[in-house]
Amino acid sequence: MIRVVLPFHLRTLSRVDGEVQLDVGAPVTRNSILDALEARYPMLRGTIRDHDTGKRRPLVRFYACNRDLSHDDPDLPLPEEVAAGRAPFMVVGAIAGG
Repeated sequence: MIRVVLPFHLRTLSRVDGEVQLDVGAPVTRNSILDALEARYPMLRGTIRDHDTGKRRPLVRFYACNRDLSHDDPDLPLPEEVAAGRAPFMVVGAIAGG
């Protein structure tokens, strides 16, 4: 099972508490996790990725194993720790302002 940590506003929208656990087939990639997440919680479609392009929203970041994966190819396999469920895949809402 893949462990996904969502920011507070997306947990509220999807009505979940804590981590989300998803069954994702190999290879475990950012896109495969987000596909499974949006299939299970359709209200999240368009909040993390753009509906048309599938690209991440500008103020959304992805982290795993102390690494920023936001600019990595979304179809690259994620670290083994994430695929094995030992480390979470984190979706983080960035903050902008001045």
